Amino acid sequence: MREKILSYIEKNSRVDLADLAVMLDMDETVIMNELEAMEHEGIICGYHTLINWDKAGVEKVTALIEVRVTPQRGMGFDKVAERIYNYPEVNSVYLISGGFDLMVTLEGKTLREISQFVSDKLSALDQVLSTKTNFILKKYKDHGTVMAAPTKDERIMMA
Repeated sequence: MREKILSYIEKNSRVDLADLAVMLDMDETVIMNELEAMEHEGIICGYHTLINWDKAGVEKVTALIEVRVTPQRGMGFDKVAERIYNYPEVNSVYLISGGFDLMVTLEGKTLREISQFVSDKLSALDQVLSTKTNFILKKYKDHGTVMAAPTKDERIMMA
């Protein structure tokens, strides 16, 4: 039951409870109680709106920063990740496989603002060995939603 609810609201968190109850063939009160329980248990961590900032006319720069670190004894990567995610500029921190240890995402108004964060705050941490900053130039799909306008087929029809 929980997986059905979660799968649906992950794609449409604004769904009306009555509509969700009909779609899942469940009682509205049961769904409401399940949602509240999952919020309390930390299964549902928040509700977010996906915005196409380019169309809104707002200048934003998003960066994916790969970070190589020295894990702390007895703590692994968790303590280093915590220091990084506590910066208000940071949107997310992931432990990743590959040549780097952590993936940090953040948004800023300019490339300079992000570069300054990386050099002044992130690279300054004792546990950080190296960073690699990747700037997002264009979003084609984000959180399962296509952000780019579909390309128009401009081929000439032959009879």
